[in-house]
Amino acid sequence: MDTRVVRQATVADLDDLVPLFDAYRQFYRQASDPERARRFLLGRFEHNQSVIFIAFEDGAAIGFTQLYPSFSSVGTARIFILNDLFVSPETRRRGVGAALLQTAAEYGRRLAAIRLVLSTEVANANAQALYEKTGWKRDTVFCVYQLALDPATRP
Repeated sequence: MDTRVVRQATVADLDDLVPLFDAYRQFYRQASDPERARRFLLGRFEHNQSVIFIAFEDGAAIGFTQLYPSFSSVGTARIFILNDLFVSPETRRRGVGAALLQTAAEYGRRLAAIRLVLSTEVANANAQALYEKTGWKRDTVFCVYQLALDPATRP
């Protein structure tokens, strides 16, 4: 029996989110720092700055995605930046990532957003395959640029 649940996270889920968020940061070559992860996530909750969806299977937290609200000036409408998507390595390839993406898209539609946007590393072929399999399209019109404001930090 499948006991997977995907739902919007609240601050009460912080203890479940911190290890996942810390593992996500490690995937992107950041040092493990659970306290930093906790402070960052708590700040997003306290200031209503993001929406996080969390996936549970048999009561254990196994993945999350985090959306940041933004707007399209050209479209004069709401958009969401899907900034983070992570599934525990031992539970990958079981549809958890797709379920999180679907939940995020449904949330965006409910709030009348015109699109979700994301970026991933060029080398992250597994994520790219998932995005394309679930209907995401690679941007072939716009180039993305970044300006590092603090040389000590990595994007």
